[in-house]
Amino acid sequence: MMSESTAHAARTPLGGSGISVRPVGLGLMGMSQFYGATDTDASVATIRDAIEAGVELFDTSDYYGAGSATPGRPVAGFGHNEELLGRALQGRRDRTVVATKFSARPTPEGRSFFDGRPEYVKAACEASLKRLGTDRIDLYYYHRLDPAVPVEDTVGAMAELVAEGKVRAIGLSEVGPDILRRAHAVHPVAALQSEYSLWERGVETEVLPQCRRLGITLVPYSPLGRGMLTGSFGRGTEFDRDDFRSTLPKFQGDNFDHNRRLVDELEEFAASTGNTAGQIALAWLLAQHHDIIPIPGSKRPAYVRANLAATSVRLSADDVARLGALFDPARVKGGRYGALNTLPDDTTLPDDTAK
Repeated sequence: MMSESTAHAARTPLGGSGISVRPVGLGLMGMSQFYGATDTDASVATIRDAIEAGVELFDTSDYYGAGSATPGRPVAGFGHNEELLGRALQGRRDRTVVATKFSARPTPEGRSFFDGRPEYVKAACEASLKRLGTDRIDLYYYHRLDPAVPVEDTVGAMAELVAEGKVRAIGLSEVGPDILRRAHAVHPVAALQSEYSLWERGVETEVLPQCRRLGITLVPYSPLGRGMLTGSFGRGTEFDRDDFRSTLPKFQGDNFDHNRRLVDELEEFAASTGNTAGQIALAWLLAQHHDIIPIPGSKRPAYVRANLAATSVRLSADDVARLGALFDPARVKGGRYGALNTLPDDTTLPDDTAK
């Protein structure tokens, strides 16, 4: 049963779509790949518990399960995450807002490419509907840009899905202000999904202001810094080869030790307020503006409920400024991705947001 504070939490709209949700969702990627061993039955139980606790927005992708943090390691398979969510939603679909994505496609060699062709948009949607066991997708994201297809063509096909009633609202992921503007001119974009947290602030300069000009909701993934901002990792932590964090600069050597000291200060602040470090990190995001819906991922019901409780944490303007200064980008060591790193779906970044 959801808590009284959760039941009465203010709702956040997804752009101008008419859809609104409680302002902390659940990201499901880690239930299929990138963060160690997976357990489908346990994940289904976690999703169902999250629904009972009051989580409404569930974020997946057709690609989650197809990629591996380490080349050559076994993977769950393309569509695994959607199938998992579909199983969990049986008898519960009307209590949820389902977000999924298309465009990333695996190759036989274990790489990936991005397909924004209008005909693929429609085929991918049909396949996702089947895996999810539903007749509509509430929020359909263009996962990564296909450089060979104008964004207007792809979004035009997404708009047709809205007209057909198969999709309620559309979103984009990891794009910059110009692409947002062009896409929004074809059909209203409800949400942009990008990485944003206390220790990853790249969207603040241009992307977030553009979202606000256009009335687009920002949906931050990795809002807990891939777990670092929860204080879960002590000094000397080593990540397994199949854990994506083992490849990321912020989690390496001296960078890790330096960043962990910043988290020490976050934990001290959190303890003084009676909350956890993770709850404070989420509350900081929620305090930025009423147009942000973070989607922390977790495989454990207790953590999902703790994250949801962040909606009742209140920070003063001074608290928000203090935390922002603690994790000023100049103080955080290590880039978002290294020169040889890729995103989990094999997108070579760090310049995706410049597109």
